[in-house]
Amino acid sequence: MAYDNHLYLTLFPTRSLVASQLEPESFARHYQVGSTRYYEGKLIFAEIDPSYRHDFLRIEWGFGELKPHEDGRPKATKSIASYRVLEHIAASAILRLYLSTPSGHTLGLDPVPPAEEDTSADLRVYLEICPMNMLVLSHLTPVGFGRYIVDPDNPKGAPKMFFTQVQIDIDDFLRRYHLNPFVGAPVPGLHPSKLRAAAMLMKAQPEKPVKGISLHTPLQELPFRRLLQGYWFVSATEALHFPMPALDEVERRNFAFFRAM
Repeated sequence: MAYDNHLYLTLFPTRSLVASQLEPESFARHYQVGSTRYYEGKLIFAEIDPSYRHDFLRIEWGFGELKPHEDGRPKATKSIASYRVLEHIAASAILRLYLSTPSGHTLGLDPVPPAEEDTSADLRVYLEICPMNMLVLSHLTPVGFGRYIVDPDNPKGAPKMFFTQVQIDIDDFLRRYHLNPFVGAPVPGLHPSKLRAAAMLMKAQPEKPVKGISLHTPLQELPFRRLLQGYWFVSATEALHFPMPALDEVERRNFAFFRAM
């Protein structure tokens, strides 16, 4: 039986380029529950145009290794690269982004050019996913944050960045903290006093673009419903937004995913 060749860029929890004969939904199920390698948690990956090529990536070799098993089963995965992959992927080659629950239910997100951004928010919390993984407080809009990170003059940057925004109302958190300093942190693993101190510093220095607030990426502990702004892929010349549908739309489109998000 002939199978189509697929190219997947895994962004979380691993960062690698993988060739596969599985469709996206089957790829997610294999990663989550079908492989002999144990993993339990979120999976985020992108489907890459199979015609895409880059000299740094041995894509043709990877496709050549995709041969069905003797019993006819498709070849599930063939790793092509796990180092500096994202920086060698063009935004135009990303067909779709997929989010997967630990049980293998997937939601596909289509890329769109970033629309005119809302500048009303004073502070935002960004969660870097690939290639770096920090939690960052920033005055910048999503695309502005991405451009700041990929700036060649930024010593803490990267050529390309994939990230999301965490749903946190900083002003509301500061009000609640003022009334009760024992209020819980709005992000797992982040001490509330640390967030308050960083927020007060940023408010006192509006010219300061970013402030790291955690070396730990709490993506595994955060439910997908806390990341409703979607996901961004930004380079020096390209920017894509993968917006999350409204919750009621997710419920209609994919109830199994909705229940676990």
